[in-house]
Amino acid sequence: MIEGSFIVLEGVDGAGTTTHVRLLSKELRSKGLPVYKTGEPSRGPVGGLLRQILTGRVVVHGLQGARPPSWGTMALLFAADRMDHLEAEIMPNLMDGVNVICDRYDHSSVAYQSLSGGAKPATIAWVRELNSRAKRPDLTIVLDVPAEVAAERRRSRLLAQEMYEDDELQRDLVDFYAHIEEYFPQDTICHVDANRPVAEVAAEIFERVRMHRGDTVT
Repeated sequence: MIEGSFIVLEGVDGAGTTTHVRLLSKELRSKGLPVYKTGEPSRGPVGGLLRQILTGRVVVHGLQGARPPSWGTMALLFAADRMDHLEAEIMPNLMDGVNVICDRYDHSSVAYQSLSGGAKPATIAWVRELNSRAKRPDLTIVLDVPAEVAAERRRSRLLAQEMYEDDELQRDLVDFYAHIEEYFPQDTICHVDANRPVAEVAAEIFERVRMHRGDTVT
C-alpha cells in the first residue's frame, strides 16, 4: 500500500483555509482519489477543549478575574491535540493510502502562540520543540490575503469573535505567515494569493497539489 499524501492549508483567520480544504477535497475525490478532510483543533477530546477555550466557554480564574489560558498553556494544549490527531486520524488514513487534507497544523502554533508570547526567538524555538515529533506534511499551502481583507471576511461571518481574532494580532500574523517557511526550512511550502475569486484560488491550489504529486489527471 502506497502511503497517502499529507497536505496542509494555512493562513490567518479569514484567509479561506476551511473553504479551500473543502473544495480541494471535493476536487480530488472527483478525480477518483481517496481523501480524508480534517482540521485543527481536532475532533478529539483535547481539540474539543480547545474549541471551547477559543469561543470563550472555558476560562481560567486568577487575581485579575476570568481570562483565557496563557499562550504557553495554549501551546501545550495544541501540541497535545496534534499528537492525538496524528495517532487517531491522520496516520491511520495515510497508512491506508488515503490523502489527508488538513485545515491548519503546527505552522499555526508557531505563528499564533509565538506571537501571543511576544514572538521572541526563545518563544518560537520552544513552540517548535513542543511539536518536534509531529509528522511533516508533504505539502503546505499558505493562503495569503491582506489584513484588511481578512478582517472584512471575519466580520461578514456574523459570528462571535474568537480568542485570536483581534485585528492587531491578525495584522502581525499576516506578516508572520509571509515568511513562515523561515521557521520550517525542511518543509515544502508554497504561497497562493487568496485575494481573488474563490474559483481562481481553488484552481491554483489544485494545480499546486497536482504538480507536487506528479499526477497526470486533470
